[in-house]
Amino acid sequence: MKTATINDKLSLSDQLLISDIADLASSGVKTIICNRPDGEDSDQLTFTEIQAAAAQHGIIAIHQAITPGQISGEQVDAFRQAVDAADGKVHAYCRTGTRSITLWSLSEAKTGVPAATLIERAESVGYDLSGMAEKFAAANPDAPRSPTPKEYDVVIVGGGAGGISVASSLLKRTQDLSIAIVDPAEVHYYQPGWTMVGGGVFTQEQTVKSMSSLIPSGVVWIKEAVATFAPASNQVTLEDASVLQYRQLVVAPGLKLNWGAVEGLTETLGHNGVTSNYRYDLAPYTWKLVQGLKSGKAIFTQPPMPIKCAGAPQKAMYLSSDHWLKSQVLGNIDVEFCNAGAVLFGVQEYVPALMEYVKKYDATLSFNHNLVKIDGPSKTAWFEVKDAEGNTQVVEKTFDMIHVCPPQCAPDFVAQSELADANGWVDVDQTTLQHKRFNNVWSLGDVQNAPNAKTAAAARVQAPIVANNLLHELGRENWVAHYNGYGSCPLTVERGKIVLAEFGYGGKLLPSFPSWVLNGRKPTRLAWWLKEIILPPIYWKAMLRGREWMVTPVHEKG
Repeated sequence: MKTATINDKLSLSDQLLISDIADLASSGVKTIICNRPDGEDSDQLTFTEIQAAAAQHGIIAIHQAITPGQISGEQVDAFRQAVDAADGKVHAYCRTGTRSITLWSLSEAKTGVPAATLIERAESVGYDLSGMAEKFAAANPDAPRSPTPKEYDVVIVGGGAGGISVASSLLKRTQDLSIAIVDPAEVHYYQPGWTMVGGGVFTQEQTVKSMSSLIPSGVVWIKEAVATFAPASNQVTLEDASVLQYRQLVVAPGLKLNWGAVEGLTETLGHNGVTSNYRYDLAPYTWKLVQGLKSGKAIFTQPPMPIKCAGAPQKAMYLSSDHWLKSQVLGNIDVEFCNAGAVLFGVQEYVPALMEYVKKYDATLSFNHNLVKIDGPSKTAWFEVKDAEGNTQVVEKTFDMIHVCPPQCAPDFVAQSELADANGWVDVDQTTLQHKRFNNVWSLGDVQNAPNAKTAAAARVQAPIVANNLLHELGRENWVAHYNGYGSCPLTVERGKIVLAEFGYGGKLLPSFPSWVLNGRKPTRLAWWLKEIILPPIYWKAMLRGREWMVTPVHEKG
């Protein structure tokens, strides 16, 4: 927790952890204000979790969620009123603390505090609010602003797998472009490893590194969140109101885990046998539950597509069942896979091998079952079930353990922008990954709308293609690279064996190795060895460093 003391009553910080609550209580904090919507990041604790922890220390928690770049006068007033009305010290937080200090500064501006004083005060505690000068001066949070933009040849939104990889791929091809990566996160996650954490194979520490250690040398890291896009004027406005001007824009912020779409889920995550490998802090809880369950009902859910790593929900089922089988308790556990879709896996060629394990673990497959509500204390879940005629009914199931894959969507600042299609995803040409309407905008990874699997393996292939094609748009490459929709899903069917699914657009099989070396349609130890031993260093030391092993794009004349 990075804490800034504003005055005797108010402090603020970036995202709180449960462990921070006790420290705040001991410092005299009586009220916590959360200025962050749930679901902005994959490692983000929900407000409900913070609220419950705060209550244990006698702290009142208030949720005043602020969408980046969309602070209204009413929200400024509500923040001031909450601080003034609080009995004792107040601590506010958001992703980085920027929204919280902006709310406070705007409330001070309304009382006549000079803009220069507010900017200086923010700077003294580590925040740059110079872009808010005109708003402060006008003492009106709705007044227009026109800060001087910072200019870059390439602005990359998102410091995840796609964003860092494309920056490195650009640097591999040229050294004379000014490049900025925009991402407020202090850490970077190897998310494919979370399934292995939930299966007791990896530790949490193996899946995380500091962002600063991964930003390529020569790239400017802007530790802020994006508020809005203005593609017609080639500008991006950040949460702190500063503006970036670009020649080329790459959009790769990932997707949003929409925990709130399932009624009651945020209130019970991490408790009552409710877990998910889709969140960094919950994957160890999955393994704890698996080890502790000796009998009863275990449910694994999958929401409607699209989701990141479509095989991950069933991977959790397989690894859990393998542990129960080897512990000789599987016969006492009723395993059920509730899938909102109609098939086990979208590429038919891999289904026979997977069905062998479904039979081995005696798991029940319940298709067209979409989780819509959960009650942790009563260990009950409700599913909307669709029949062949399209009729729906809600069915109730009890559980002792439930692994939830949350519904997923594009981040709000993308979905509400001109870059989005009707469903909120960045609208790109599926072969070039260039935006369909703005020629200097590109997208890769989970946020774009090409019909490929949303996996880290897909981003690994896409990054050099985007780098090449971006440079072609600038007149620096003679060829246009085409993306074939490649994605990979290592389906961990048991500890020590994996069905390595590799495919592209239309479900076309795209194996990386000849079948005599590795037959992806069958469970193999070699595929497990790749997943456990080889792929993590390829991710950290090759993909993120611009070493394009086996993914240098095939060029076609353009």
